[in-house]
Amino acid sequence: MYKITSIFLLLLASACTFSQAQNKKQLLKEVEDLKAQIQALEAANKVNLEDPADKLSYCMGISIANSIVKQVDEIKTPAFEQGLIDVKEGKADISVQEANAFIQTELARLGEAKAEAVKTEGAEFLANNAQKDNIITLESGLQYEVLEPGTGEVPSSTDRVTVHYKGYFMDGEVFDSSIERGEPATFGVTQVIAGWTEALKMMPVGSIWRLFIPYNLAYGANGKGSIPGYATLLFEVELLKIEGRE
Repeated sequence: MYKITSIFLLLLASACTFSQAQNKKQLLKEVEDLKAQIQALEAANKVNLEDPADKLSYCMGISIANSIVKQVDEIKTPAFEQGLIDVKEGKADISVQEANAFIQTELARLGEAKAEAVKTEGAEFLANNAQKDNIITLESGLQYEVLEPGTGEVPSSTDRVTVHYKGYFMDGEVFDSSIERGEPATFGVTQVIAGWTEALKMMPVGSIWRLFIPYNLAYGANGKGSIPGYATLLFEVELLKIEGRE
């Protein structure tokens, strides 16, 4: 009886091993089939810019995305794609009028939240900066640091000056630089943002100052070009000369 039982168990174990081998082989085949399906889908969805329809669709995507990313930090691609598909198939859950109304309301809300965050970040930056020994804070809120003292004359409101400068955000990103262009800038002392005007009327020729300008002395709530509203700006300014006083 013991011998028969042993043989039965051995046969059962062999059958299980065979079954597992078959299952593993089947699983591997299913994985390979799935890989092939994914590759086929990727090939079918690959953009061919030589095809006019593909290129038009791709360019429209670039155009739409370019306007979106300037207003919204995060776009959920699956939901965006679903909106395109539903409009194309005529089964959108929200009307165009409702969609436009929601977009306007939501963009206004996001804009206000972003503006408040920028204002808060700038105020905190300037408050911390003011604690440094080498930083001078004026009543207006303008802060400056003398990198190189000058010994020349000081401009008045009616003067035109020539300067080299670099403008950058709090994170160090440069948004404008006469130094990179290789050509200094000339302008009237009162033809620039208020923070610059205030600083220039204190700077002797030959000075290099670093300016820390709060948004109300820079481009205000609206910003300008690549400069967002409420942005605190930093500049390194070298006063080269006062025009007409050589």
